[in-house]
Amino acid sequence: MQVYEIKNTIIGKERSDIMMKAGIIGATGYAGAELARLLLGHKEVELIWAGSRSNEGTAYTDIYQNLRGFTSQECKGDDIEKLAKEADVIFTATPQGYLGGVLTEDILSKAKVIDLSADYRIKDVKVYEEWYKIEHKSPQLIKEAVYGLCELNRESIKNARLIANPGCYPTCSFLSIYPLLKANVIDPNTIIIDAKSGTTGAGRGAKVDNLFCEVNESMKAYGVATHRHTPEIEQQLGVVAGTDVTINFTPHLVPMMRGILVTAYATMTKKLTQEEVDELYMEAYKDEYFVRVLKHTVCPQTKWVEGSNFADVTAKVDERTGRVIMMGAIDNLVKGAAGQAVQNMNLMFGFAENEGLKQIPMFP
Repeated sequence: MQVYEIKNTIIGKERSDIMMKAGIIGATGYAGAELARLLLGHKEVELIWAGSRSNEGTAYTDIYQNLRGFTSQECKGDDIEKLAKEADVIFTATPQGYLGGVLTEDILSKAKVIDLSADYRIKDVKVYEEWYKIEHKSPQLIKEAVYGLCELNRESIKNARLIANPGCYPTCSFLSIYPLLKANVIDPNTIIIDAKSGTTGAGRGAKVDNLFCEVNESMKAYGVATHRHTPEIEQQLGVVAGTDVTINFTPHLVPMMRGILVTAYATMTKKLTQEEVDELYMEAYKDEYFVRVLKHTVCPQTKWVEGSNFADVTAKVDERTGRVIMMGAIDNLVKGAAGQAVQNMNLMFGFAENEGLKQIPMFP
C-alpha cells in the first residue's frame, strides 16, 4: 500500500479513510464554480477554501445556489500564502498574470498548485509576453511546470508540483489532431483549425459582446489570426511533430452556454484509407477513459459531452482533395478546464484518474 503525506500526517491506510484538503482561488468564475461542483462530489477531497477577492465574506451558495446543501462556507480572499499552509492542493482559476505574480518556491514547498490560466503553459516567456501583453513575474518556474494534458503527459503529471492546466481550445484541438500527427501522416504546417465555443468560454465578467441580445441568433469569428491560444496549440503540436508547427486557428462564438467544437483540416503526407485512419485513432486512444473515438460516419456534437469530462473525436478522409478532416467536441468548462484540473489532481495524488469525474453527459 502506498504511503503518502497529506498535510502533516503520514497516511498508511485506505485512501477512503482520509480527506485531502483543496482550495480554489477564483471560485466565483465559471471555471472556479465548476471546480467546486466537481470537488464537492469527490470522495477523497474536502473543499476548504472558496476564494474570491470581490465576494469575500459572502456565502458561496448565495452566488451559486446549485451548491446548496453541499457547502456552508463563506467566500474567502486570495491569500495564497495562507491557503498553502492549510491545503494540499491549490487551484487557481484566475486571470492571466495573477499566479505568475504571486507564486513562490515557498508556496510550492507546502502545496501543489494547478493553474487554470495560461501563466505557465507557454515555455518561451517572450512568446507568452508577446501574445498576452503582460510581463511574466516568475519565469524561473516555467520550466518546472508540467503541461497538464493527461493523455500526453500522464507520467510527468504524477510527480509534478505545478501544473499548467491546458486551455479549452487547445485541449479539443490537440485531442482531435494527435493520432494522425503522432503517426506522421499529415503535414503539420498545413493544419487549419476552425473552432466554436459557447459563451462561458469568455468568463463571467460583464461584457457587451456577451449579452443575450448580442449573442442570440448569431455567430461570429473573433481573434482572427490573433487568438492567444494559437501559440499554445502550436507548442503542443510541435512536441508531437518534433519540429516547429505553424497553424491557422480561428475561433467562433456561438449562442450556447457550454461546449467546444473543433473541425481541423490537414494535407495527408501519404495515402491512407478511411479504415487505416480509423485504426490510428482507436490505437492512440485505446487506453484512454475520457476520449471516445466515434465512427467516421458520426460527427461529434457538443450536446453529447455536456457536463462531462469526455472528449468525442473522429476523422474523415477526403480522397478527392488528399486532405483529412479531424473533429472533436468537449465541454469547455469540464474537460476544457475544471474536469481536466481534477483529472490532473487525481494523477498527482495517486487517486483513480476518473475519481469524481464519472458523470454521464447531460441531455437534453
